[in-house]
Amino acid sequence: MILNKGRNFVIFLAMVLLTSHIILGQSEEQKSLEAKREQLQNEIREINRLLFAKKKQRGTVLDQMTALDQKINVRQQLIEVANKQAIVLNQKINANIAAISQLRAELNVLKEDYALMIQKSYQNRSKQSRLMFLLSSEDFFQAFKRLQYLEQYTAFRRTQGEAIATKTDELTRLNKDLNEERKVKVVLLAQNRKAKKQLFKEIQEQKDLLANIRKNEGQYRAIISKKEEESRKIDKQIEKLIRSAIAAANKASGKKGTNAAKFDLTPEATLIANNFIANKGRLIWPVEKGIKSQGFGVYQDALYPGIKHESNGVIITTDEGAIARAIFEGEVIAILSVPGGNKGVQIKHGNFISTYYNLSDLYVKKGDKVAIKAELGKIFTNVNNGQTRLKFYLYQDTSKLNPEEWVYQL
Repeated sequence: MILNKGRNFVIFLAMVLLTSHIILGQSEEQKSLEAKREQLQNEIREINRLLFAKKKQRGTVLDQMTALDQKINVRQQLIEVANKQAIVLNQKINANIAAISQLRAELNVLKEDYALMIQKSYQNRSKQSRLMFLLSSEDFFQAFKRLQYLEQYTAFRRTQGEAIATKTDELTRLNKDLNEERKVKVVLLAQNRKAKKQLFKEIQEQKDLLANIRKNEGQYRAIISKKEEESRKIDKQIEKLIRSAIAAANKASGKKGTNAAKFDLTPEATLIANNFIANKGRLIWPVEKGIKSQGFGVYQDALYPGIKHESNGVIITTDEGAIARAIFEGEVIAILSVPGGNKGVQIKHGNFISTYYNLSDLYVKKGDKVAIKAELGKIFTNVNNGQTRLKFYLYQDTSKLNPEEWVYQL
């Protein structure tokens, strides 16, 4: 009988451990989702602060449409994460409810068994009865087995008492956790309802803006065409300056037959390039703080999804007066100056080139050696929309790279 109860207790303990493992896994997932939700909330706050600040001039409809589209996208991600959190919380709550129910049932059984043992122990409490139980054995082997039984009985009784205390504490903790989880779920659902309401409002704003733009489609397309022309000018000059820098560096090395599209690296430049590669995905942002308002690669037009645009770099929106900074140690190889545009700086890191464009003031000149975080220049602020944007590009020799793969969490 004692052995059967012991086996049942072990089975129950295994079930509790399995449930605890499931709950622990859900807790880790919940922490990860909460961190993601907090990140998205911060991103929305930064979008509102940097792209939707109250200005006398709101900028072009294209600026407004792009900013609103970005905020809607982040808001949708936020709602999706919150929904996942609610699912995980439900699973955790249900697991806790099941664990509490099982604990209560086992606790009742333990208490009943314990009460029965106490009663029997009281009835057979005299030392004489225990002694007679041993002396009445038919042989030594039976006496030895009876002695073992008495010892097991005493140990099991003590274990049962400890198990009752442990399970009572565990039950109290689970009930407390359950109440906290239900409170968290209520708050989460309320925040999610608020986020959905805000999303519907922003979608309506986008529809209204869309209707306004379509009334002036020619003006909108003219704005797009102008921006694309400006972008092409910048891209051409960046690539031209890189090729010029490669040609100058390779000529200075004195080696013949070198590849005109690749730097002929010195041992020192090779070391810098290797260190640059080793830091892929961990490079610092080219500004102290800000948000990525345009990513790398081909993307759909905010108004006409059938129209595709291509970005050879990323655009980071930051605070007025912000300073562009070097993402890694290197040498200034060129200063950009686009006719009718702003200024830029190119820095060589071995055979990697980082470009920082849309600067109003420069703090470095060609040939300067710069350290990581070195201040390169003040970023231009557009008086029409009040936005301060840095255009950041990354190349390896003449090959375009996606800065999002190299800069930490860009």
